[in-house]
Amino acid sequence: MSAGRVHPIEVESYRILHERVDLSGLPPGVAAVVARMVHASADPAYAASVVTDERSVTAGVAAVQAGAPVVCDVTMVQAGISGAETHCLLAQTTAGPDGSPTRSAQAIRLAAERWPEGAVFVIGCAPTALFEVTDLVSSGALAPALVIGLPVGFVGAAESKARLVEVATGTPGGVPIVTNVGERGGAAVAAAAFNALVRLASGEHP
Repeated sequence: MSAGRVHPIEVESYRILHERVDLSGLPPGVAAVVARMVHASADPAYAASVVTDERSVTAGVAAVQAGAPVVCDVTMVQAGISGAETHCLLAQTTAGPDGSPTRSAQAIRLAAERWPEGAVFVIGCAPTALFEVTDLVSSGALAPALVIGLPVGFVGAAESKARLVEVATGTPGGVPIVTNVGERGGAAVAAAAFNALVRLASGEHP
């Protein structure tokens, strides 16, 4: 990362981060993604709970460089992403009488129909959206370039991430993922994980 392009506050933030969190044992790409997530949340716990690998980071960087579609579950995730065109189809959905499927799940279905292969899915809010991604991958209807699955909350968030890991490892050839264990997550952290890929794709390194 070029010091001339980074605000001094960010430089100081990363200095403090690296004093408090040891990422030296992680592969370079994974360390860059984790550092960005910790930086965005001021939560060092992500360093121990993130589930990803260098292969997934490399796949994400390649997708960014290729201009792959970037699908977000909510507009808050969209707002946090820079350096890539994003899509959120939530406004094209209508809630059912009993709330099932959720609008977030419906939006993912629409996105999967539009971009069945090679898209990046960034889920930072709705566990139901991540469950929908995993169901579509399991059925063979969706082959994403990368899934960033970081929904937050006490209901379904941890379970949806565990399901993502299960599906990713059980799919022939595997599915590249960035996720974490537990209930932590959110739009800012999901966007930060993707923004780390954008920086890596442009040759910048924290």
